[in-house]
Amino acid sequence: MTKKTSIHTQSLKIPRFIILTSKFFSIISPKLVTLFAAKLFTMPIKHKIPKRELEMDHKSIQKLIPVPAINKEVMVYNYGKSDKKVLLVHGWSGRGTQLFKIADELLKAGYATVSFDAPAHGKSPGKTTIMVDFIATILEIDKQFGPFEAAVGHSLGGMSVLNAIKKGLKVNHAVVIGSGDIVQDIMDDFVAKLELDPKISIRLRLFFEKKYKEDMNSYSAYLAAKETAIPVLVIHDNNDPEVPVTAGIHIHKYLQNGELLLTDGLGHRKILGNHKVIERTVQFIQNK
Repeated sequence: MTKKTSIHTQSLKIPRFIILTSKFFSIISPKLVTLFAAKLFTMPIKHKIPKRELEMDHKSIQKLIPVPAINKEVMVYNYGKSDKKVLLVHGWSGRGTQLFKIADELLKAGYATVSFDAPAHGKSPGKTTIMVDFIATILEIDKQFGPFEAAVGHSLGGMSVLNAIKKGLKVNHAVVIGSGDIVQDIMDDFVAKLELDPKISIRLRLFFEKKYKEDMNSYSAYLAAKETAIPVLVIHDNNDPEVPVTAGIHIHKYLQNGELLLTDGLGHRKILGNHKVIERTVQFIQNK
């Protein structure tokens, strides 16, 4: 959403009535508008599974598992059978089957995939979530279904993969596609889209820091990249309207062992189905 480093993947404009409600609350109380903004910031949109993802949905072994660290449940998809497994992580308002084309090619290359509907996404219960939950879910799935040869993350999923590696996820390779970067930039842009005073963005960050007792900016992807020693492939489109290419370039700059693949004209989601992107992803995981 930000011109620098967005992670939210909502291509639609925020409805006018929500903007007007935000402005109304801002007149009443800074605290009230902060609570309202925090609620909006943590509410993904659940989309119906499109036809193109139904094959993966039907052929996956699905299981709802608890994630004790966050006291939530998530739906896990086991796709294919192999001792070699790759973890796939969708982005904001995505689904566990969204990276189906990558999953299909990995199956052909001899890998099984494990993916999941993040909390409040897809078939997972709940209405609100945040990146902290994505990371906790990745680490729990690693405990139950790992070890994994590699991890592939899209958008917020890319940020989450890098942060999970920082927190102990062991993989040989990682691929991040259309990943966001700096947390404060994301919140700044979110508040700007609500047409609120920029100061609300700071209040929003402080709200989450009080709730989670952590520095939210510490989850910025480039900081995790600094501490990531394994090979990481960063893929980003030059024309991504939702997560500008500067995010991917900045993440790559801080990687110890990184590669950067920039595409043209694929945007934020179409990139997941591009043949060259998929081929390079599989080759990278195979270390070719």
